[in-house]
Amino acid sequence: MIDIRTFMLVLGIGNIGFAMLMAGYARSAADNPALRVWAWAKLVQGCAHLLGWLRPDLPWIGVTIAANTTLILGSAVEVAAYCTFFGFPRWRRVLYPCAALALLVFHGARVAHTSANGLVVLMSLVIASCSGAMAFILLRAGPDHSLLRRVIGYNDLAFCVVMSLRAYNGIADGGLTVFAPSLVQSASYLTGYLLMIVNGFGFLLLCKEKDDQQLARLATTDSLTGLVNRRAFFDRTDSARLLATRLRSPIALMMIDIDHFKRLNDHYGHATGDEALCLFADTARQALRDHDIMGRLGGEEFALVLPCTDLEGALQAAERLRHAVAAAPLPAGGHQYGMTISIGVVVIDPNEHINSALARADHALYAAKSGGRDRVESGEPRLRVVGGRDSMPA
Repeated sequence: MIDIRTFMLVLGIGNIGFAMLMAGYARSAADNPALRVWAWAKLVQGCAHLLGWLRPDLPWIGVTIAANTTLILGSAVEVAAYCTFFGFPRWRRVLYPCAALALLVFHGARVAHTSANGLVVLMSLVIASCSGAMAFILLRAGPDHSLLRRVIGYNDLAFCVVMSLRAYNGIADGGLTVFAPSLVQSASYLTGYLLMIVNGFGFLLLCKEKDDQQLARLATTDSLTGLVNRRAFFDRTDSARLLATRLRSPIALMMIDIDHFKRLNDHYGHATGDEALCLFADTARQALRDHDIMGRLGGEEFALVLPCTDLEGALQAAERLRHAVAAAPLPAGGHQYGMTISIGVVVIDPNEHINSALARADHALYAAKSGGRDRVESGEPRLRVVGGRDSMPA
């Protein structure tokens, strides 16, 4: 059997060490409230384990009460760190009352002269509940359900099971105390040590993973509209074009321009112009398919790629988008401004460079604007070069 008191000392020093490490990382990293909450959780848990280690040498009731209180609070703060990290909107309404109830029940049991075995059972159930809550948060389904999240989540789940077995052992045998050596006690402290290591480094890696994802989004996303930026649009379009060539499926391209945007900007101000760009982007997202690629190339100019779409389907999609934008009035100058768009549509030929297709779509867009705006025009087919001269349209 392991020395329980020595393990308490190791857990105390280890958690405080992780708190210092996270505090240092938080100072050099981007502002991350969850990381600060996690550092406080580790600090409080470390103090709780150190107070538990001191209990045999300081048999004062205040030390015992402080150790139990800080252990419950530290576990609750750890749950709060995960809730903050994943952006749960109303977690305080649930966690704060639950933590207060846990403290009230535990210390009420102490006032009622509950046996040492009963107190250990209660504490085991509280910690098991916190670990179970963290496992649920990490293992729930979601778009960012990464391998790292699963590793940390299963580690929390294992600790929840072991602490539940510890509580069951205390109920069944009736002789469980904090420092009593047993197989369940050894398993609980060993998994607790594993939890400290895996969750400590794991949370740092989660924060780094989130920061890397945010940097990737900033590098590929237009900050105003949330659409992909020019560089990302070209990269994704090239990948979609190559896939369409392999699958021998059509792929369409649109060039889109907001009509009279300069006049709107000059008359109502740049803030209203930004609102117009955002309104158009939001309307387009709702009108298009998930796998369509839409990017802001600059100013009021946008491009849209529709995989697996021929010219007829692209023209229908363009008309739907045009009508959707016209039906989404823009608040401007105290009244509703009717925004319209002009669209040029082409089908990208196999092996055609994206710049060539964009030039054809841009020519069609110019024809739409010259024809009165608020309309859709299809571009000329691509010319194939034969023997050094342009042939008839393909």
